[in-house]
Amino acid sequence: MSALARCSPIYYNCDACKCVSSSQNHQTNENRNLVTNRRFSKPNRLILHNRSKKLNDPSLTRALRDFADSGLMEDALHLFDEMNKVDTFLWNVMIKGFTACGLHHEALRFYRRMVFTGIKADSFTFPFVIKSAAGASSLSQGKTVHAAVIKLGFDSDVYVCNSLISFYMKLGCERDAENVFDEMPERDIVSWNSMVSGFLAVGDGLRSLVMFKEIMRFGFEPDRFSIMSALGACSHVEDCLRMGKEIHCYAIRSGIEDVMVLTSVLDMYSRYSEVSYAERVFNGMSNRNIVAWNVMIGCYARNGRGVDAFLCFQKMSERTDVITLINLLPACEEILEGRAVHGYATRRGFLPHVVLETALIDMYGEGGKVKSAEAVFDRMGEKNLVSWNSMIAAYVRNGENYSALKLFQELWDWDWDSSSLVPDSTTIASILPAYAESLSLSEGRQLHAYVVKARYSSNTIVLNSLVHMYAMCGDLGDARKCFDQVVFKDVVSWNSIIMAYAVHGFGRISVCLFSEMVTTSGVSPNKSTFASLLAACSISGMIDEGWDYFNSMKREYGIDPGIEHYVYMVDLIGRTGNLSSAKRFIEDMPFVPTARVWGSLLKASRNHNDITVAEFAAEQVLKMEHDNTGCYVLLLNMYSEAGRWEDVDRIKLLMKSQGVSKTTSCSTVVTRGRTHVFTNGDRSHVETNKIYEVLDIVSRMVEEEEEEEESYVHCVSKMRPETLLKKKRNSPRRHSVRLATCLGLISTETGRAVVVRNNTRICRRCHEFLEKASKVTRREIVVGDSKIFHHFSNGCCSCGNYW
Repeated sequence: MSALARCSPIYYNCDACKCVSSSQNHQTNENRNLVTNRRFSKPNRLILHNRSKKLNDPSLTRALRDFADSGLMEDALHLFDEMNKVDTFLWNVMIKGFTACGLHHEALRFYRRMVFTGIKADSFTFPFVIKSAAGASSLSQGKTVHAAVIKLGFDSDVYVCNSLISFYMKLGCERDAENVFDEMPERDIVSWNSMVSGFLAVGDGLRSLVMFKEIMRFGFEPDRFSIMSALGACSHVEDCLRMGKEIHCYAIRSGIEDVMVLTSVLDMYSRYSEVSYAERVFNGMSNRNIVAWNVMIGCYARNGRGVDAFLCFQKMSERTDVITLINLLPACEEILEGRAVHGYATRRGFLPHVVLETALIDMYGEGGKVKSAEAVFDRMGEKNLVSWNSMIAAYVRNGENYSALKLFQELWDWDWDSSSLVPDSTTIASILPAYAESLSLSEGRQLHAYVVKARYSSNTIVLNSLVHMYAMCGDLGDARKCFDQVVFKDVVSWNSIIMAYAVHGFGRISVCLFSEMVTTSGVSPNKSTFASLLAACSISGMIDEGWDYFNSMKREYGIDPGIEHYVYMVDLIGRTGNLSSAKRFIEDMPFVPTARVWGSLLKASRNHNDITVAEFAAEQVLKMEHDNTGCYVLLLNMYSEAGRWEDVDRIKLLMKSQGVSKTTSCSTVVTRGRTHVFTNGDRSHVETNKIYEVLDIVSRMVEEEEEEEESYVHCVSKMRPETLLKKKRNSPRRHSVRLATCLGLISTETGRAVVVRNNTRICRRCHEFLEKASKVTRREIVVGDSKIFHHFSNGCCSCGNYW
């Protein structure tokens, strides 16, 4: 029979006992183990049956305390029932015992029973009750206890006030914590440490460091806990490396160099990528615990030193734990290394573990192994929101947007009232690129509405993703509105809007935004900023400006140009038609050119109709990427237009041997919330007749038919008869982008832009048609192809007829 069942009828029927009894239904297994399975030497249970002793016998008091200290709360409850309950000390022992076992709700119920019984709480009661209120995450009960503290005059007790500070900080009420701190007549170092660590816990590292400085200004000496919290704050605040070094020096001068402090120093240097400093600290540690090893492995992994991370892992031998593997996974440069870590985790019995499994999903997602990430996700017995976010991000990162949207919908349909799986800002930021790639502007707007409703509309990361989503869906106006709403614009915010205007062909605005960024915002540009800026110059044909920005990267900002910057520069030089200079520029690069670099030269040679350079560039591309469809198709078209039929046949045989087929061109337009997809010559749409009628009308308006006939007469001498017939069947007049545009013209409101997405590069004849169509229909037509967005308005295009 359990101890609760042996309670007296009076006690068992009381409210507090019922609460304890009923709480067994919702206790976690961990808490049950704390109560019933603790491994302590048990006090002599014969005391329970020794009724000859007085109820206030000191031996009973000692036994009660021993039961509570050992976590045997059922026995403590039974003994408590046998005792005289007028002593506040006995109630404190019970409340302290419940709190120590993690049974915070029970501790709070016991406190309420104590008050109801008429027993006065003292200064030893409140610290434990307040700690339980924090553990139960109950702000209302904590405030009730705070009111009792003030009423009973304990608001000047330093220990009680320290507990209140910790309570408010844990629940994110830093203003209330500050009020308690400011009103304290006397403070000790624990009071200051509570404020320093509290601000760090709520994410305000800067104020945490301010409080750390105040410690010494008010005549206190920081201890190891002060130093560890301050170092943690340095790790979370930008440009605080110098202060981190000063705190490290203070720790050395004060002789506070135990393993926990040095591990915090190690972590601080790691987060600032000061690997040499971190190595010096680590090598100087005489006593390294597993936390220090884990931090050092994480330091190497985060800073691209994968080999050193694995060497460190090998030196640990069998002392590894789950955190070791979580820190090691980012060091896996090859997928085989990641699989080896996964296998090691399985053999050591570290799985299942929700954080480790989530890290594995990230690793497989970044390595392009979506199926492996999916398998880990599906096998997880317990999934938290981070797991869902990681799987969604893995899908998006690898272009599986439909799977990402499907998984997000599954999360969206979850019962939020009974679950903690509510989409957060990270979820929104992860899924928005999928909406951008799938041209789901209406669904993206719905998600934007959720962002406002969920009060994420001031979140910089979410707004940055919204900027990208609207820009990629062709709505540059809303992209700019979201950018203007960002209160604290970071470098990603500026990069996003600069690239948005760049891909829409408004390079001049991108340049103006960059100037505003460096002169008024105080944000320093990074590599991605210059990639966006050079893209703007390349797309908009700003040759001189592009060279100026490229040369200023190293000279003014200390940034070494990367491969993406050289890609845009080759494209920029190619626009001038000086292909020999572009080729020399590639050959003079400080690193081996990639397929993307040679691809830029290939595109330039196509635009300037230089088959010799095109053949050379294509050869370099195909050496690196044998299955590059675009390269084959571009050569095929150039040979066909030049009438070189033997070369056409050769390319076709090469494509067949490599298993490469020409991408089917298709265009997408969204009208009235529905997505419509067209292929060349498509007649499957329910409104096909109306679409072709509109196409004929617009074509006559732009007088294209006569021009088209002239084009066929001009090139007939260069084409085979069968090729000419195929060309006639696949006439540009039937291209998918025209069909989608015509549906948009008849299905959208007058005055609104028609937005079309095309999966391939728009052909020159369709480009000319859409320029004229925008003038005769007096509508803006926005077409996003595989490269950029074309804004056709009043007979002109934002790309300047170069793409």
